[in-house]
Amino acid sequence: MPGTPRLGLLRDPDFGRLSAATALGQLGDRVLFLALPLVAIEALHADEFQVGALAATTTAGSLLVGLPAGAWVDRVRKRPVMISTDLVRAFVLTTVPLAWWAGLLTIWWLYAVALVHGILTVFFDVAYTSCLPRLVGRGNLVEGNAKLSAVRSVTSIGGPAVAGPAAGLVGAPATLLVSAAGMALSGLLASAIRTREPRPVPSRHPRLGREVKEGLEFVLRDPALRAVMAGDAIFNLSLVMYQTMLLVFLERDLGLLSLGVGLVLSGMGCGALLGALLARRVSARVGQGPVIWLASLVTCPSTALMPLARPGWSVCVAAAGLAALSLGGVVRVVAQSSFQQALTPDRLLGRTSATARFVSWGGIPLGGLLGGASGSAFGAAATLWIGAAGMTLSALPTFLSPLRTVRTSAPRSAPGSAR
Repeated sequence: MPGTPRLGLLRDPDFGRLSAATALGQLGDRVLFLALPLVAIEALHADEFQVGALAATTTAGSLLVGLPAGAWVDRVRKRPVMISTDLVRAFVLTTVPLAWWAGLLTIWWLYAVALVHGILTVFFDVAYTSCLPRLVGRGNLVEGNAKLSAVRSVTSIGGPAVAGPAAGLVGAPATLLVSAAGMALSGLLASAIRTREPRPVPSRHPRLGREVKEGLEFVLRDPALRAVMAGDAIFNLSLVMYQTMLLVFLERDLGLLSLGVGLVLSGMGCGALLGALLARRVSARVGQGPVIWLASLVTCPSTALMPLARPGWSVCVAAAGLAALSLGGVVRVVAQSSFQQALTPDRLLGRTSATARFVSWGGIPLGGLLGGASGSAFGAAATLWIGAAGMTLSALPTFLSPLRTVRTSAPRSAPGSAR
């Protein structure tokens, strides 16, 4: 693909459109990540368990539709799925400020919005991950994933920086309009992508159960993919426990206002941006396999700085620990996403992505409930300690697998190689 070494894929018009759509969609996601819990905490005065239940509901879509979503997406073109799910998610989020202004908003309304949004996000993410290899070519997967991670990281900085002051100025419910606008614009930009993928060839006897089983077998037979998903499952469950009580700890234990919470989360975005800029270089030097477990082992312990923090300068040190977590997380995700995409034949991309999401994200709703229950029983600080320990231990499955020494993946693009 033509382009200078510095710009690379960004000189391709369609990849540029995808990057712009990613930026706006991620801006919506980052605003949502801060604003939706704040609606529960500030506007509805939710307790710790209700905040945990909201986090669980937000991610329950992976458990409910994760596997069939992959089989269904493999049957259709991916771009229309991305466009439609973006636009419907924008509409769903708009109902929160409307219900608030009408005096109808309840915690159950938030649960419903979170569940519908989460289910749509599963379909969007599976389609998004599946379209990238065809759009950029398998030889450019690490560069494509790294550049998209850099775009997402920039908006991870700007999203909380926008959401925090906006929530303080106009209230958390109205701030969700920014999230809705970002997702709507993302869908419109995705519609401008000119590359058209061929319609997938349907199987002679399409059966959802059989197709789901084929994706599961492909993933579970590969020891490297099994290890990646086991590590992700432990990490994500622990991370959600941590995040569920993080906003509660920042607001109620450290006394931060919405602006301060936004600045802490923006610092995490700075770490993610640095990770995206370093991801290709680190993967090339260390190897895709080793970097997957090293990134978690080196950066996750820094999250223990947060429960040690007290009002004052120690909050800045704890925020730096969260930035380190984001840096390592992006380096790890770029390496393992590229590894997974390169290993997977085109016809199984949707199912492999959905299976990975189901296995590694399936415990996230449980993490939200455990985080809320732990926060209610032991307090927010103790829950942060538990989450930090779990994230650090998530490096074990990949360390004990062939990924400990594998430097790069061997592409399997032939359809018959799935078996």
